[in-house]
Amino acid sequence: MRNPLSAVEIPVVDRFLGDGYVRNVMVMTFGSLALLALFGALFPESVAGDLSGAVFTGGMVAATARIAAPIVLAALGGIFAEKSGVINIGLEGLLIISAFTSIYVAYVLGDAGILTGGNAQFVGFLAGMLASMLLAFIFGIVCIEYKADQIIAGLAVWLIALGLAPFLSTVFFGSVNTPGVGNIGWQYSAAIVTVGTVVAWWTLDHTAFGTHLKAAGENPRALDTVGVSVSKIRHAGVILSGVFAGAGGSLLALGVGRFGGSGETMVQGKGFIAIVVYLFGNYNPLGALGAGTLFASLDALQTRLQQLGYGIPSSLVETIPYIVVIIVLAFVGRTRIPSAAGDHYETEE
Repeated sequence: MRNPLSAVEIPVVDRFLGDGYVRNVMVMTFGSLALLALFGALFPESVAGDLSGAVFTGGMVAATARIAAPIVLAALGGIFAEKSGVINIGLEGLLIISAFTSIYVAYVLGDAGILTGGNAQFVGFLAGMLASMLLAFIFGIVCIEYKADQIIAGLAVWLIALGLAPFLSTVFFGSVNTPGVGNIGWQYSAAIVTVGTVVAWWTLDHTAFGTHLKAAGENPRALDTVGVSVSKIRHAGVILSGVFAGAGGSLLALGVGRFGGSGETMVQGKGFIAIVVYLFGNYNPLGALGAGTLFASLDALQTRLQQLGYGIPSSLVETIPYIVVIIVLAFVGRTRIPSAAGDHYETEE
């Protein structure tokens, strides 16, 4: 009997559309950097010279790594959820709750003298991931078992976290901003993002679980036919989105050494940018890494340019990811959304 999963053309699509698309984006990105370096060397007193001097520095690398970590990791989580057929736009909320939890646990352990320094931060990092996993698990139950609207449920996750984290911070610390716990080096962020991207890529493209995950988002009936539970695979995808987003939120807060709960909190829309990033990367972890790093570098660059005297409003830079993704999708390639993303599935008996 022919395996129904063989009809799901996921590997072919990923090879010829996803990888080619990512390759085009990478060529554009690194080609632009090469041109910037060339013009900066030829005209050191020009704007290109200032840009080149701002981009190719150790401080720029460190700032980019810190900013990219929550964006890229949340994007990887979003890929797992949406590849399974569940649209998780609550990534912002997962980043917020993990950011607060990581700082709270690290502070409590350090203040009580149970753990100190890096040990407290490490446990805080794990606690942030766990909090995000739990919130993602609840989101999955609501959407998969009770078939709630995934967009509304995702917005609910964001709004709950947006209100809950500053509230808890006020209850425990008397302010929406927590005390400092000491920050971790940017190298940790860079290493975890790199490892996370490789693990996500390998899992999706080279494991049976990855094939089942993609089938759940492309042709859940075929997956059900071969005896694999669609709901279990989708739950796993959503929980993995919580794992990755939790790592990103924890790195964001521990990289600064505190949680800021004012306004949109210290997350400041990075979860929504993560959605743009994985769309830009065409649901490819390597593409998400490239896109997230690109957007993070632009954010870090505007800060550096302001220090050099160029009055570029930060609000203008914040629109760049959305503008760039429209341009790239129009002229470089297109994003292929999983066919069954957002659709509920009733298991056949």
